Amino acid sequence: MTSATTTTDLAGPRRAFRTGSMSRGRKRALYWSYFFLVVFVIFFLTPPLYMLITSLKSSAEIGAVTNPWWVYHPTLENYGALLGSAQFLTFFKNSVVVSVCVVGLSMVVAVLAAFSLARMGFWGSATLATGVFLTYLIPDTLLFIPLFKIFAWFHDVTGIELINHWWVLILLYPTLTVPFCTWIMIGYFASIPKELDEAALIDGATYFQLLTRIFIPVALPGIIAATIFAFTVSWANCRRVSSRRLSRVMYSTGGRS
Repeated sequence: MTSATTTTDLAGPRRAFRTGSMSRGRKRALYWSYFFLVVFVIFFLTPPLYMLITSLKSSAEIGAVTNPWWVYHPTLENYGALLGSAQFLTFFKNSVVVSVCVVGLSMVVAVLAAFSLARMGFWGSATLATGVFLTYLIPDTLLFIPLFKIFAWFHDVTGIELINHWWVLILLYPTLTVPFCTWIMIGYFASIPKELDEAALIDGATYFQLLTRIFIPVALPGIIAATIFAFTVSWANCRRVSSRRLSRVMYSTGGRS
């Protein structure tokens, strides 16, 4: 009787010690998570904040040796000069058109390709899916010379000039976005239970109905992630090209828009 009572009495403190130890460990992990989250937010929000502060300064204040994180004489002249520039508005419109078209084209191709590779189960689909991902790993800088050679060959054959035209970017940028978007969608489509599409096929659904009524609604988070990626890549590239073009125009005109 005494032995059983002693064992029971010892089990209680041990259980309480383990529970308290786990609770302290969770709190410590939570604190460290918030700490690194704050560091992450500060690290990635510092450049946009510095850009905003700099945009409110005049050229003289930007070049002056003062506190770079404070605006002594705020002004909106930079925004007025930029929004009043015909070149900037043209480049901005072209960037919007290219980005929207690239996102739409990329998502249509990526969703159809991912559905085919993940669910159709044809011969070589697994190898082709791996090849799609390996295509994304090729650096963009290695494609410049081959693309230039292809454009030159196309001009020699058809007489159509593809260089120095903004609409060609609608055909060019999907080569950068489609492989990765397809790989994302393959993962989401493959995670959907096969019982859903098998039941739909037994009920007489076509593959198009299977895609639009089952796969797209279930894989909507993946579609949103792929859309954001495609828009980010196309918009960043368009803005980079536009900024270089605008810099050349401003330099050639002596700073006059």
